[in-house]
Amino acid sequence: MPKQLDEKPTVFDATGSGAGMLLRSSGGARRSPGSARGATAPGQTDETAELVSAAPEATAVDPAVRTVARQIASRLSLRPARQDATRRRGVGDLVSLPYRGGSDEIDLDRTIEVLAEHPVPEDDDIVVRERVRTTRSVVLLVDVSGSMRGERITTAAATVGAVSSELVTDALAVIAFWSDAAILLRLGDTVTPMELLDEILRIRAQGLTNVAFPLELAQQQLARVPARDARVLLLSDCVHNAGPDPRPLAARLPRLDVLLDATGEKDIDLGRELAAKGRGLCRVIHGYRDVAPAVGEIFAGR
Repeated sequence: MPKQLDEKPTVFDATGSGAGMLLRSSGGARRSPGSARGATAPGQTDETAELVSAAPEATAVDPAVRTVARQIASRLSLRPARQDATRRRGVGDLVSLPYRGGSDEIDLDRTIEVLAEHPVPEDDDIVVRERVRTTRSVVLLVDVSGSMRGERITTAAATVGAVSSELVTDALAVIAFWSDAAILLRLGDTVTPMELLDEILRIRAQGLTNVAFPLELAQQQLARVPARDARVLLLSDCVHNAGPDPRPLAARLPRLDVLLDATGEKDIDLGRELAAKGRGLCRVIHGYRDVAPAVGEIFAGR
Protein backbone atom coordinates (compact mmCIF):
# COMPACT_ATOMS: atom_id res chain seq x y z
CA MET A 1 0.00 0.00 0.00
CA PRO A 2 1.54 3.33 -1.04
CA LYS A 3 2.21 5.69 1.82
CA GLN A 4 -0.27 8.57 2.01
CA LEU A 5 1.23 11.71 3.54
CA ASP A 6 -0.52 14.88 4.65
CA GLU A 7 1.92 17.38 3.17
CA LYS A 8 1.15 19.09 -0.11
CA PRO A 9 3.40 18.16 -3.03
CA THR A 10 6.25 20.53 -3.82
CA VAL A 11 7.46 21.52 -7.27
CA PHE A 12 11.02 22.76 -7.62
CA ASP A 13 11.41 24.91 -10.72
CA ALA A 14 14.94 24.62 -12.10
CA THR A 15 14.14 26.44 -15.36
CA GLY A 16 14.98 29.93 -14.11
CA SER A 17 18.38 31.57 -14.00
CA GLY A 18 20.55 31.88 -10.95
CA ALA A 19 19.38 30.17 -7.81
CA GLY A 20 16.21 28.83 -9.39
CA MET A 21 12.70 28.96 -7.95
CA LEU A 22 10.59 26.95 -5.54
CA LEU A 23 6.86 26.62 -6.14
CA ARG A 24 5.00 25.84 -2.95
CA SER A 25 1.43 25.77 -1.70
CA SER A 26 0.55 28.96 0.11
CA GLY A 27 -0.56 26.92 3.11
CA GLY A 28 2.40 24.55 3.14
CA ALA A 29 5.65 24.61 5.04
CA ARG A 30 8.86 25.67 3.38
CA ARG A 31 11.20 22.85 2.52
CA SER A 32 14.47 22.61 0.71
CA PRO A 33 15.00 20.00 -2.02
CA GLY A 34 17.57 18.29 0.15
CA SER A 35 15.06 17.66 2.91
CA ALA A 36 11.86 17.20 0.91
CA ARG A 37 9.77 14.38 2.30
CA GLY A 38 6.28 15.13 1.00
CA ALA A 39 4.05 13.19 -1.31
CA THR A 40 0.86 13.93 -3.14
CA ALA A 41 -2.22 13.58 -0.95
CA PRO A 42 -5.38 12.17 -2.55
CA GLY A 43 -7.56 14.63 -4.45
CA GLN A 44 -6.90 18.12 -5.74
CA THR A 45 -6.61 21.52 -4.11
CA ASP A 46 -7.92 24.92 -5.21
CA GLU A 47 -5.39 26.74 -3.04
CA THR A 48 -3.36 29.44 -4.66
CA ALA A 49 0.39 29.07 -4.90
CA GLU A 50 3.21 31.54 -4.59
CA LEU A 51 6.61 31.56 -6.19
CA VAL A 52 9.50 32.12 -3.80
CA SER A 53 13.24 32.17 -4.37
CA ALA A 54 15.14 29.10 -3.33
CA ALA A 55 18.59 27.73 -3.99
CA PRO A 56 18.18 24.10 -5.08
CA GLU A 57 20.53 21.76 -3.32
CA ALA A 58 22.23 19.52 -5.86
CA THR A 59 25.11 17.10 -5.82
CA ALA A 60 28.23 17.66 -7.87
CA VAL A 61 28.32 15.55 -11.01
CA ASP A 62 31.07 12.93 -10.95
CA PRO A 63 33.07 13.59 -14.16
CA ALA A 64 33.46 9.85 -14.74
CA VAL A 65 29.72 9.29 -14.43
CA ARG A 66 29.02 12.22 -16.75
CA THR A 67 31.43 10.79 -19.32
CA VAL A 68 29.76 7.37 -19.19
CA ALA A 69 26.26 8.88 -19.44
CA ARG A 70 27.22 11.00 -22.43
CA GLN A 71 28.88 8.06 -24.14
CA ILE A 72 25.74 5.98 -23.64
CA ALA A 73 23.57 8.83 -24.96
CA SER A 74 25.70 9.10 -28.09
CA ARG A 75 25.46 5.34 -28.69
CA LEU A 76 21.70 5.02 -28.33
CA SER A 77 21.17 5.91 -32.01
CA LEU A 78 17.44 6.52 -31.80
CA ARG A 79 17.20 8.14 -35.24
CA PRO A 80 17.62 5.03 -37.47
CA ALA A 81 14.75 3.30 -35.69
CA ARG A 82 12.45 6.22 -36.35
CA GLN A 83 13.58 6.66 -39.95
CA ASP A 84 12.86 3.00 -40.69
CA ALA A 85 9.43 3.35 -39.10
CA THR A 86 8.77 6.49 -41.14
CA ARG A 87 9.57 4.75 -44.42
CA ARG A 88 7.49 1.74 -43.43
CA ARG A 89 4.41 3.40 -42.00
CA GLY A 90 4.63 7.15 -42.54
CA VAL A 91 4.12 9.86 -39.94
CA GLY A 92 1.88 12.85 -39.65
CA ASP A 93 -1.45 13.71 -41.21
CA LEU A 94 -2.42 12.62 -44.74
CA VAL A 95 -3.28 15.78 -46.72
CA SER A 96 -3.92 16.72 -50.37
CA LEU A 97 -1.21 18.88 -51.97
CA PRO A 98 -0.15 19.98 -55.48
CA TYR A 99 2.33 17.54 -57.01
CA ARG A 100 5.95 18.49 -56.30
CA GLY A 101 7.67 15.30 -57.36
CA GLY A 102 7.63 13.75 -53.88
CA SER A 103 4.60 11.49 -54.00
CA ASP A 104 3.07 8.88 -56.30
CA GLU A 105 -0.35 8.64 -54.60
CA ILE A 106 -2.80 10.73 -56.67
CA ASP A 107 -5.90 12.21 -55.07
CA LEU A 108 -8.24 11.39 -57.98
CA ASP A 109 -11.27 13.31 -56.77
CA ARG A 110 -9.35 16.55 -56.21
CA THR A 111 -7.37 16.13 -59.42
CA ILE A 112 -10.54 15.66 -61.50
CA GLU A 113 -11.96 18.85 -59.98
CA VAL A 114 -8.83 20.78 -61.00
CA LEU A 115 -8.75 19.28 -64.50
CA ALA A 116 -12.36 20.33 -65.06
CA GLU A 117 -11.13 23.92 -64.89
CA HIS A 118 -7.75 23.35 -66.57
CA PRO A 119 -8.12 20.82 -69.43
CA VAL A 120 -4.40 21.19 -70.26
CA PRO A 121 -2.85 20.60 -66.84
CA GLU A 122 0.45 21.72 -65.45
CA ASP A 123 2.36 19.48 -63.05
CA ASP A 124 1.00 21.33 -60.02
CA ASP A 125 -2.58 20.74 -61.24
CA ILE A 126 -2.12 17.12 -60.22
CA VAL A 127 -3.17 16.70 -56.59
CA VAL A 128 -1.43 14.04 -54.52
CA ARG A 129 -1.74 12.66 -51.01
CA GLU A 130 1.23 13.20 -48.69
CA ARG A 131 1.82 12.93 -44.98
CA VAL A 132 2.69 16.21 -43.30
CA ARG A 133 4.23 15.90 -39.86
CA THR A 134 2.92 18.20 -37.16
CA THR A 135 4.97 19.33 -34.17
CA ARG A 136 4.44 17.09 -31.18
CA SER A 137 4.43 18.17 -27.55
CA VAL A 138 6.22 15.59 -25.39
CA VAL A 139 6.66 15.56 -21.61
CA LEU A 140 9.43 13.31 -20.24
CA LEU A 141 8.92 12.21 -16.63
CA VAL A 142 12.14 10.92 -15.07
CA ASP A 143 12.19 8.91 -11.84
CA VAL A 144 15.04 10.04 -9.55
CA SER A 145 13.74 8.39 -6.36
CA GLY A 146 15.88 6.31 -4.04
CA SER A 147 15.29 3.10 -5.99
CA MET A 148 16.91 4.66 -9.08
CA ARG A 149 20.42 4.99 -7.65
CA GLY A 150 23.65 3.93 -9.34
CA GLU A 151 23.61 2.67 -12.92
CA ARG A 152 19.87 3.20 -13.18
CA ILE A 153 20.12 6.98 -12.83
CA THR A 154 23.01 7.00 -15.30
CA THR A 155 20.85 5.15 -17.82
CA ALA A 156 17.94 7.52 -17.14
CA ALA A 157 20.13 10.58 -17.68
CA ALA A 158 21.56 9.11 -20.90
CA THR A 159 18.05 8.33 -22.10
CA VAL A 160 16.96 11.92 -21.47
CA GLY A 161 19.98 13.19 -23.39
CA ALA A 162 19.31 10.89 -26.34
CA VAL A 163 15.54 11.40 -26.47
CA SER A 164 15.81 15.19 -26.18
CA SER A 165 18.38 15.17 -29.01
CA GLU A 166 15.94 13.22 -31.17
CA LEU A 167 12.98 15.48 -30.35
CA VAL A 168 14.66 18.80 -31.13
CA THR A 169 11.97 19.65 -33.72
CA ASP A 170 9.21 18.98 -31.17
CA ALA A 171 8.11 20.89 -28.06
CA LEU A 172 9.63 19.16 -25.03
CA ALA A 173 9.24 19.35 -21.26
CA VAL A 174 11.29 17.41 -18.70
CA ILE A 175 10.19 16.74 -15.12
CA ALA A 176 12.25 14.80 -12.57
CA PHE A 177 10.31 13.29 -9.68
CA TRP A 178 10.59 11.42 -6.42
CA SER A 179 8.00 12.06 -3.66
CA ASP A 180 8.01 15.63 -5.02
CA ALA A 181 9.14 16.88 -8.42
CA ALA A 182 11.42 19.33 -10.22
CA ILE A 183 10.64 20.96 -13.56
CA LEU A 184 13.89 20.93 -15.53
CA LEU A 185 12.47 22.15 -18.85
CA ARG A 186 9.12 23.77 -19.54
CA LEU A 187 7.19 22.84 -22.65
CA GLY A 188 8.45 24.81 -25.64
CA ASP A 189 11.63 26.14 -24.02
CA THR A 190 14.95 25.74 -25.81
CA VAL A 191 16.34 22.21 -25.50
CA THR A 192 20.01 21.61 -24.70
CA PRO A 193 20.28 17.78 -24.46
CA MET A 194 23.59 17.48 -22.63
CA GLU A 195 22.60 20.13 -20.10
CA LEU A 196 19.43 18.16 -19.38
CA LEU A 197 21.55 15.04 -18.93
CA ASP A 198 23.72 16.89 -16.40
CA GLU A 199 20.66 18.23 -14.57
CA ILE A 200 19.41 14.68 -13.99
CA LEU A 201 22.82 13.62 -12.66
CA ARG A 202 22.93 16.61 -10.28
CA ILE A 203 19.78 15.51 -8.48
CA ARG A 204 20.57 13.17 -5.62
CA ALA A 205 18.45 10.02 -5.99
CA GLN A 206 16.40 9.89 -2.78
CA GLY A 207 13.00 9.48 -1.23
CA LEU A 208 9.86 7.60 -2.13
CA THR A 209 8.32 7.23 -5.58
CA ASN A 210 5.15 9.23 -6.18
CA VAL A 211 4.15 8.39 -9.76
CA ALA A 212 0.83 10.22 -9.53
CA PHE A 213 2.31 13.69 -8.98
CA PRO A 214 4.38 13.95 -12.21
CA LEU A 215 1.41 12.66 -14.21
CA GLU A 216 -0.61 15.57 -12.80
CA LEU A 217 2.17 18.02 -13.69
CA ALA A 218 2.37 16.57 -17.22
CA GLN A 219 -1.37 17.15 -17.64
CA GLN A 220 -0.84 20.79 -16.65
CA GLN A 221 2.00 21.20 -19.15
CA LEU A 222 -0.18 19.79 -21.95
CA ALA A 223 -3.39 21.61 -20.96
CA ARG A 224 -3.38 23.87 -24.04
CA VAL A 225 -2.02 21.34 -26.51
CA PRO A 226 -4.37 19.49 -28.90
CA ALA A 227 -4.67 15.88 -27.73
CA ARG A 228 -3.58 14.53 -31.10
CA ASP A 229 -0.17 16.26 -30.74
CA ALA A 230 0.42 15.56 -27.03
CA ARG A 231 2.06 12.64 -25.27
CA VAL A 232 3.94 11.69 -22.10
CA LEU A 233 6.89 9.32 -21.68
CA LEU A 234 7.46 7.96 -18.15
CA LEU A 235 10.97 6.67 -17.33
CA SER A 236 10.69 4.72 -14.09
CA ASP A 237 10.77 1.38 -12.30
CA CYS A 238 7.10 2.10 -11.43
CA VAL A 239 7.60 1.12 -7.77
CA HIS A 240 4.87 3.52 -6.64
CA ASN A 241 5.10 3.77 -2.84
CA ALA A 242 3.79 7.25 -2.03
CA GLY A 243 0.73 9.26 -2.95
CA PRO A 244 -2.60 8.33 -4.55
CA ASP A 245 -3.29 5.74 -7.22
CA PRO A 246 -1.72 7.02 -10.47
CA ARG A 247 -4.02 5.03 -12.77
CA PRO A 248 -6.85 7.60 -12.91
CA LEU A 249 -4.34 10.32 -13.79
CA ALA A 250 -2.84 8.16 -16.53
CA ALA A 251 -6.30 7.80 -18.06
CA ARG A 252 -6.65 11.59 -18.29
CA LEU A 253 -3.54 12.03 -20.42
CA PRO A 254 -3.74 12.13 -24.24
CA ARG A 255 -1.19 9.32 -24.41
CA LEU A 256 1.17 7.80 -21.86
CA ASP A 257 4.05 5.49 -22.75
CA VAL A 258 6.20 3.79 -20.13
CA LEU A 259 9.89 2.91 -20.38
CA LEU A 260 10.29 0.62 -17.37
CA ASP A 261 13.72 -0.08 -15.88
CA ALA A 262 13.73 -3.70 -14.69
CA THR A 263 17.39 -3.92 -13.66
CA GLY A 264 16.42 -3.90 -9.97
CA GLU A 265 13.26 -3.43 -7.96
CA LYS A 266 10.31 -2.89 -10.32
CA ASP A 267 6.55 -3.13 -10.74
CA ILE A 268 5.97 -4.29 -14.29
CA ASP A 269 2.26 -4.87 -13.73
CA LEU A 270 1.69 -1.25 -12.71
CA GLY A 271 3.78 -0.02 -15.65
CA ARG A 272 1.65 -1.99 -18.07
CA GLU A 273 -1.57 -0.82 -16.43
CA LEU A 274 -0.50 2.82 -16.64
CA ALA A 275 0.35 2.48 -20.33
CA ALA A 276 -2.95 0.73 -21.01
CA LYS A 277 -4.90 3.46 -19.20
CA GLY A 278 -2.93 6.05 -21.16
CA ARG A 279 -3.48 4.34 -24.54
CA GLY A 280 0.25 3.87 -24.97
CA LEU A 281 2.96 1.22 -24.81
CA CYS A 282 4.97 -0.19 -21.92
CA ARG A 283 8.45 -1.36 -22.85
CA VAL A 284 10.69 -3.06 -20.29
CA ILE A 285 14.44 -2.42 -20.44
CA HIS A 286 17.20 -4.43 -18.77
CA GLY A 287 20.02 -1.99 -19.49
CA TYR A 288 20.88 0.93 -21.74
CA ARG A 289 21.19 -1.29 -24.83
CA ASP A 290 17.43 -1.89 -24.69
CA VAL A 291 16.61 1.82 -24.74
CA ALA A 292 17.00 2.59 -28.47
CA PRO A 293 14.72 -0.18 -29.81
CA ALA A 294 12.17 0.50 -27.06
CA VAL A 295 12.02 4.25 -27.71
CA GLY A 296 12.05 3.65 -31.46
CA GLU A 297 8.98 1.45 -31.13
CA ILE A 298 7.22 3.90 -28.82
CA PHE A 299 7.64 6.79 -31.25
CA ALA A 300 7.35 4.83 -34.49
CA GLY A 301 4.94 6.48 -36.86
CA ARG A 302 3.75 8.96 -34.25
